[in-house]
Amino acid sequence: MTMNRRSFAGLGALTLIGGLLAASGAGDASSRVQVTIDEWKVPVEKSRPHDPEVAPDGSVWYTAQITSKLGRLDPKTGTVTEFASPGGPKSQPYGITHVGPIIWYSESGVQPNTLVRFDPASRSFETWPIPSGGGVVRHMVTAPNGELWLACSGVDRIARVRIREGA
Repeated sequence: MTMNRRSFAGLGALTLIGGLLAASGAGDASSRVQVTIDEWKVPVEKSRPHDPEVAPDGSVWYTAQITSKLGRLDPKTGTVTEFASPGGPKSQPYGITHVGPIIWYSESGVQPNTLVRFDPASRSFETWPIPSGGGVVRHMVTAPNGELWLACSGVDRIARVRIREGA
């Protein structure tokens, strides 16, 4: 895959003033900041990758909402691998997180929305319906105790997912 790199040097903290981005701390060499932005192209144009999530092995997982895929980027090699989401071509995956090596995400284009578990080792999927329907789960996070928290924005709810492996 193609990678683009851009480097920017700035002074101090950036402040938004009247819609303009201005640098503060001019002249203070200790406050210089160097920023490098690397970009990798995903396989399908206009797939709308969402919510990159870095797994313990350093791989970057994302949901490709328009193409209904789960994607994995290896930033060391630039290799991108995509997997068809189990809800089909209109499943529109969105929010994503991980618990250890296991990837969790939502499918917002199916009713009810589904919670999806993907095991990279076996390349297998499991799904569960979200009881409220989910609306659109735009964001999910992993709590320190391994539970998932979901923002079910279309139905004005916050959901907690308790996971018991092997149950």
